[in-house]
Amino acid sequence: MDNKKSNRSLKKLLIFLLILVALALFSHFYIDWLWFSSLDFQSIFATTIISKIVLYVVVFLFAFLFIWLNLQLTRKYKNTNKRPTQTDDGQEIIYLHEEISSWTRFLEGKASRWVYIIISLFLAYVVSSTLTDQWIVVQQFINKVPFGKVDPIFNKDLGFYFFNLTFYKLVYRTLMITLVLTLITVSVLYMAGATAELFALDWKKFTLAKSHVAVLLASIFALKAWGYQMAAYGVLTSSHGVVFGATYTDINARLLAYKVLMLVALLVAIMIVINIFVKRVNWILYSIGTWLLVSIILGGIYPGLMQKFIVQPDEFNKEKPYLQTAIKMTREAYELNEVDNREFKIDYNLTMEDINNNRPTVDNIRLWDWEPLKDTYKNLQELRPYYTFNDVDIDRYVIDGRYQQVMLSAREMEDIYESPGMSPAAKTWINQRLMYTHGYGLVMSPVTEIAQEGFPHFYMKDIPPQFSTDLKIKKPGIYFGEKTDNYVLVNAKQKEFDYPMGAENVYTNYEGNRGIKINSIARRLLLSWELKDYKMIFASNITNDSQVLMNRNIIDRTQKIAPYLAYDNDPYIVIGDDGKLYWMMDAYTYGNKYPYSQPFDDNGNNYIRNSVKIICDAYTGELSFYVANTNDPIIKTYQKIFPRLYKDIEKMPEDLKAHIRYPEDMFSIQAEIYRNFHISDPWVFYNKEDSWVLPNEIVEGKETILKPYYIIMRLPGEAKEEYILMLPYTPNGRNNMIAWMCARMDGDNYGKKLVYRFPKQETVYGPMQIESRINQNPEISSQLALWNRGGSSTYRGNILVIPINNSILYIEPLYLQAQASKMPELKRVIAAYGNTVVMEENLENALVKIFGGQLNKPQEPPEEPSGDTAFDQTQLTKLARKYYDQANQALKQGDWAGYGENLKKLNDVIKEMEKHLEQ
Repeated sequence: MDNKKSNRSLKKLLIFLLILVALALFSHFYIDWLWFSSLDFQSIFATTIISKIVLYVVVFLFAFLFIWLNLQLTRKYKNTNKRPTQTDDGQEIIYLHEEISSWTRFLEGKASRWVYIIISLFLAYVVSSTLTDQWIVVQQFINKVPFGKVDPIFNKDLGFYFFNLTFYKLVYRTLMITLVLTLITVSVLYMAGATAELFALDWKKFTLAKSHVAVLLASIFALKAWGYQMAAYGVLTSSHGVVFGATYTDINARLLAYKVLMLVALLVAIMIVINIFVKRVNWILYSIGTWLLVSIILGGIYPGLMQKFIVQPDEFNKEKPYLQTAIKMTREAYELNEVDNREFKIDYNLTMEDINNNRPTVDNIRLWDWEPLKDTYKNLQELRPYYTFNDVDIDRYVIDGRYQQVMLSAREMEDIYESPGMSPAAKTWINQRLMYTHGYGLVMSPVTEIAQEGFPHFYMKDIPPQFSTDLKIKKPGIYFGEKTDNYVLVNAKQKEFDYPMGAENVYTNYEGNRGIKINSIARRLLLSWELKDYKMIFASNITNDSQVLMNRNIIDRTQKIAPYLAYDNDPYIVIGDDGKLYWMMDAYTYGNKYPYSQPFDDNGNNYIRNSVKIICDAYTGELSFYVANTNDPIIKTYQKIFPRLYKDIEKMPEDLKAHIRYPEDMFSIQAEIYRNFHISDPWVFYNKEDSWVLPNEIVEGKETILKPYYIIMRLPGEAKEEYILMLPYTPNGRNNMIAWMCARMDGDNYGKKLVYRFPKQETVYGPMQIESRINQNPEISSQLALWNRGGSSTYRGNILVIPINNSILYIEPLYLQAQASKMPELKRVIAAYGNTVVMEENLENALVKIFGGQLNKPQEPPEEPSGDTAFDQTQLTKLARKYYDQANQALKQGDWAGYGENLKKLNDVIKEMEKHLEQ
């Protein structure tokens, strides 16, 4: 009775556990379905889930049936082997033990059927569990798009290596794991119920058990032959030679080894099968020994000898054609074959007139570094302990009619449980989930202007937002961001905190519809289970119309939709013409199968394209994926897999398209690769005679690698200023500058890359040489020493190399901050030109000290109505709004003169509009 009760209890426990597992799986998939549906991405979810399930089920069933059938053969063998039999020479086979062991009886009993089923199910699970996230490999194989280029060795389209070969390797790995597990399991079962037949003195003769094992072993060797064929294609990304890819030894030794080993493996498989009938085990041993010997000689010794005695004595001539191929194909893999090389004829004849003629460049020299500016933003503009500035972004806008580079940072809501400034009493579930749901607005400042006390001059600041330009925000709520990573409940009975207003708070309700609606008690239970939050069940403030906003971190959000893409490390906030806030992100397609291309990371990836631009509405969380590189076969493949996800870049709203920028991560990879692959001559490339390096600079007293930086400037020979990303180079082993590279990003020039090379016979100072001259300047060094005493310290910012006409200007900001509480102030600007280095309070004074004369004021764009009947009505409306806002701002500040002046301007605009209406 006790045994029956314990069995019943065990069954009930197992059933309960199975129900929990089923509930967990159901809730996970159901909530995911609801989340994807809330974004209108049901088709992406369906394609992903169906692909995963079909692949898993097919492989699981195949592995189960294959293993189970093989185990059934072992049962049949044991059943036919219960009675003593005779060998070919008439000798009777007896069991090694006088009595059959209990283990043997168990394996041969009725229970063995269920034991074999359980073993087969477990091993099938092991095989199928290796397929995690491999569904995309299968989908890429089915929907593959050709590259339109072939490799130089096998003459196959490059798509074969990215799509076909990857899929074949997946099939090979699955089959090999299945065969090896089956072989081990079958051998163990035979050994567990072993008879004298298996260990007879004449062990060289075959038996039924040995034949079964032999067939499995032959299958493994036959599969191994296919593996050698696929391995032969791997020489195209080999790292054995002077370049990545197939070199002389790979072509003449390793390829031969793979071909021979493929034949030997097939012969071993055939020999094993033949011996099932011939029954000579020693033949198998000889064939396997031959395979091992050939593997060692051809796979290791022979390539080493060829490399040492044939290649190395005449390495360049032997490797020359492969060097040329590597240069060509590496450039193609990173889009460096499109780089436009130009000569930069350096001179030092800049005058103040030249500076004034390049005012848009000068007015956009970035004096604020993002790290010290972030500290300053935090001290001046976080305003409440629950707000945080996660990052500082750099972008460009047309502000008050001028094309300007600005720095801006979103004011996100920090998790109140992590906020050190929040009191313990305020860290409640209601505050975290229902009340403090979103960040609010942003701060913006121009890159060059300095306000009083060395602080940035704000274009946007405070809560509610205050604006000093024509750029406005109408929807400042930030429900989705970089820092945001917890879920919240909106549209509940509890009003959401919107922003502080003095001693009071202003409240709001979420107006979007991209959350998961509670809808019913059943759905609330499932959401509570999935989010592991039981308080959601009992919260009285939640209604069926309430929504759950989850996956609010913008990187996690996009990765959940497209996990097969790589994402840039720096999303940035953008203000649309509609006054709403949007996050813009760059995504990459990549691979490690591009022949002869040098990898850019430790995973061997050697192909990358910035093929996708993503926009996320900071208020609603709505996502849009745009294809930015229509020549990329990988993104074309993804478009075929997910036709409803990817949109043409032309469908992106024009106001947001104006803020597309060339990503720094992509440019850094290309700049790193181009250090050596700018060389076209294989001899120079082989000897690394003209190798470039990325220069160093001194930041916060430490030497570090100079990073790419954005700047608005007029490129040599161009008619107007444009937004570019640039980086200088220095020669290997020297500190002078040899060239600079830039990526353009305005209009039709987006993505075009230029490299300006300096004449090799002239010395152009590199960043570290300028840093040394700054350190050696008595006036500057003494001032730095003075500031670094008494509880304060200096922070030397990024040095910027600014090409103007045919000259180079160097600018480095200098910040002063207290050691106890960091709030950096921009106190000085260091400028260098030619042999002159100066340090002044601002950029204008520094330029005047170097070039003399007077720096003209920036030319203001025409604002006032001219009386021309063709004057744009839209411009008049914008001017009216501008003067009205400025009048209100002046009124708040008690500036009565400014208030009256703006009212007068507003009146003039209204008269002009009335004049147009009368015409």
